[in-house]
Amino acid sequence: MAARSTATRKKTTTRKKTTARKKTATRKKTTARKKTTTARKKTSGRKKSTARKKSTTRKKSGGRKYSSGTSETVRKEMHEFKRGTARSGRKGGKVQSRKQAIAIGLSEARASGKKVPPNPNR
Repeated sequence: MAARSTATRKKTTTRKKTTARKKTATRKKTTARKKTTTARKKTSGRKKSTARKKSTTRKKSGGRKYSSGTSETVRKEMHEFKRGTARSGRKGGKVQSRKQAIAIGLSEARASGKKVPPNPNR
């Protein structure tokens, strides 16, 4: 057994110790930065406000974006989706996600003539 254990021993190798970093005495010292020749604007002591400016190009319309009838249509579609009875498309595939159910509800509301903004993807 003693002969067998010596054959299976791992050889230990000695690592060389890493020496300390070389001194950087040969590195040249950098000189001071040169001043730029372009003149900068002098700013007054008061800072400008960082608040966003109101855009004058877009008019804000009063009232609701979607009619109450539209929200009712979407609510019904979501109800069907949660029950697992919501179907979509010509083949009647099962609705897979919340977003899809909402899109179907909005589409139905558009088809019935309710107040809904136009589809941004079309």
